[in-house]
Amino acid sequence: MPSARILLLAILTAILSFAPASAATDELRVATKQTPPFAMLNAEGEWEGLSVELVRSIAEKEGRKAVFVPMGLEEMLRAVSDGKVDMAAAALTMTAEREMMLDFSHPYFRSGLAIAVRDTREGWDRAIQRLFSPAFLRVLGGLSLLLLLSGLLVWFFERRKNPEHFGGTPAEGIGSGFWWAAVTMTTVGYGDKAPKTAPGRLVGLVWMFMSLIVVSGFTAAITTTLTVGSLGGGIEKVDDLYGKRVGTIRASTSSSFLEELSIRGEYFQTVGEALQALERGKIDAVVYDEPVLRYLITTGAAHGVRVVDRSFRTSYYALALPPGSPETEQVNRDLLEVVGSDAWKEIRFRYLHDE
Repeated sequence: MPSARILLLAILTAILSFAPASAATDELRVATKQTPPFAMLNAEGEWEGLSVELVRSIAEKEGRKAVFVPMGLEEMLRAVSDGKVDMAAAALTMTAEREMMLDFSHPYFRSGLAIAVRDTREGWDRAIQRLFSPAFLRVLGGLSLLLLLSGLLVWFFERRKNPEHFGGTPAEGIGSGFWWAAVTMTTVGYGDKAPKTAPGRLVGLVWMFMSLIVVSGFTAAITTTLTVGSLGGGIEKVDDLYGKRVGTIRASTSSSFLEELSIRGEYFQTVGEALQALERGKIDAVVYDEPVLRYLITTGAAHGVRVVDRSFRTSYYALALPPGSPETEQVNRDLLEVVGSDAWKEIRFRYLHDE
């Protein structure tokens, strides 16, 4: 009888201890965020990317299924620190401050910060685009309005006493006045049309002097419109960021870097949004992780934008784990096996086109 009780107790103990352990090891809950090419949602709504593939390989070695939970950066770090998820994976940089609240795996990618600016290299397509830009069209519209006003006044005074130059229908007469105003302003001096009445000549005299100012202002406005968008702010290094509008992501290593240098940053939800703001001229530069910037620009997230060929603040990406996690050692062993494999080289090439 005692032996039967002991056997029953042993069976119950085994069942109770085995059930939760198996349930806990079935899934690997991973916090992540949209950071191409390390973590991103594809067209089917599934997560993919360099970090995602790494985590899936580690989970497969442990006989578990990786389940990805999208979060913001700050939320992701808190979730790992509080043990609400098993790990976090994205373009997550190892820093001393983060190490105080969570643990890191071995690094698996070397990175660095970089600056993205508007591209200063010219092409016919970009020149044509600026010719039809709203700013250029506004300047051209203002000039046309002045020409029309001057031509209208000349036609009004000359239409009866100078019909050979400004006669015909009102539309023809005003058109002749517009032509006269344009020829006078540009000092071409064809002489095919000229006012004869005193009021008409007074308008002509005033318009001649006004044209000197109008031409100067028009030339300056056109030059500014056509060139200011292509200057890229003259940003080629970190010191050039002072006094500029710099976009970045809140709570990222790039925002910490800007704060250290007392460079004021403008924060965006995603790097893609920051690059689009740069493309539209709302900011002068974007500071973020170099591989992320290069991937987004290469894949068309923004046009007319380039990465300055000078990275800085070398950093390393790693998986984040809850502090004191008993799984850290196993994760590190699996990680080293994965990154040392030929399959990992193929994964890197697929997303980054490097070796």
